Amino acid sequence: MDQIAALMPLIILIFIMYFLLIRPQRKREKAINAMRNALKVGDEVITIGGIRGRIIRIKDEVLTIQVGADKIKFDVMRWAISSVNGKDSAPSPSKKVGKEESAEEDSKPAPKKLPKRMKRADAAPPDETKTAKTAEVTKESPADTKTDETEKATVQEDSQK
Repeated sequence: MDQIAALMPLIILIFIMYFLLIRPQRKREKAINAMRNALKVGDEVITIGGIRGRIIRIKDEVLTIQVGADKIKFDVMRWAISSVNGKDSAPSPSKKVGKEESAEEDSKPAPKKLPKRMKRADAAPPDETKTAKTAEVTKESPADTKTDETEKATVQEDSQK
């Protein structure tokens, strides 16, 4: 009986360690593994090194991601993905999505992107009020030209001295 009483604090400590440290860590690992297994082409991802890019090809454990305006492509391992972002992505492990929200997202088809040179036939004509506003902005007011002239005059005076 005394031996069991002596081991009781140790057993309680192990029990507490399991529920406070080990179990939550396993849950996080399962969620991260599920997120990494659900990766698909087109997802916006962030690597564990902080590089943000879009997946363009998946081959087993190697993902090819496209980064930056220059569209640089490089390969990373699947385990190097820390999170998924963007509309096209699966929910991250920290977010909980309700059944209604996921059903709404699935029912909306993703819009197809066209190259910059191509225009949609059903696209609305450009808004004329926007073009009028931009034309007003580009016109110089008489006050602006006066300040430019005074600046030129002061520059000329400084160059003569």
